[in-house]
Amino acid sequence: MLLPFTKMHGIGNDYVYVDAFQTTVEDPPAVARVVSPRRTGVGSDGLILIAPSEIADCRMEMYNADGSRGEMCGNGIRCVGKYAYDHGLARRETLRVETDAGVKVLNLRVRDDRVYEVTVDMGEPNLDPSSLPMTAGGKMVDAPVEIDGRTVNLTAVSMGNPHVVTFVESTESAPVTTLGPKAEHDALFPRGVNVEFVEVLAPAPSARLRMRVWERGSGETAACGTGACAVAVAAVLTGRGQRDVQVELLGGALQIEWRESDGHVYMTGPAAEVFSGEIEV
Repeated sequence: MLLPFTKMHGIGNDYVYVDAFQTTVEDPPAVARVVSPRRTGVGSDGLILIAPSEIADCRMEMYNADGSRGEMCGNGIRCVGKYAYDHGLARRETLRVETDAGVKVLNLRVRDDRVYEVTVDMGEPNLDPSSLPMTAGGKMVDAPVEIDGRTVNLTAVSMGNPHVVTFVESTESAPVTTLGPKAEHDALFPRGVNVEFVEVLAPAPSARLRMRVWERGSGETAACGTGACAVAVAAVLTGRGQRDVQVELLGGALQIEWRESDGHVYMTGPAAEVFSGEIEV
């Protein structure tokens, strides 16, 4: 069948989006594996379905490039909000989007009747190891862990999906493509994990961090919104950053705020539509 799609990205974290209000996708994992390759498919970090919801304006279903299901995607959900507004699914500047990690509230910024930036209430970070899940007991904050024969200090944070954060001298020389996949598949994380490598560019009050990410099921990507949120939380927990921080990724920057007032993490960044088309699946 020919599948209509729209290619979108949030600071380079790109997905193929399908309007599931109009189109039924019978086997999303298989479709994700078809559309994601950059030489033989559309080229993306995965597939996101924008579907009807009984409890929100729409539902986001996210699949990684290897077809595995992801609970949440920060850059992806900003694009869902843009698509829903720009394409008339929900013409409100405050939207509720159902995800596998719960309902998220989005505040859209609109210019010339198009969404250009979105702030997402990502909820409270979860530091309970069982929530990742992780086999170790107790909170993991800058804790030494042996991965593939080397000791790495990790901070574990769930933002609805699992993350471990390690601080490095330089992201340019960080072992993203070697240590990343080893940590992703380590027995400590029975359902896999996303791995963030973080360099402190400027301490508080300037508060700037730079990160690279190895994403579970997709490999290194240009950006990861939930990962940026986990990084901001880890920086506060380890005394390396403040609660309102700019996180620089390969594809651009996100502003992350971990508010003391409600304990929620708020992520602000752009969303862009690239093109639409059809692909045989």
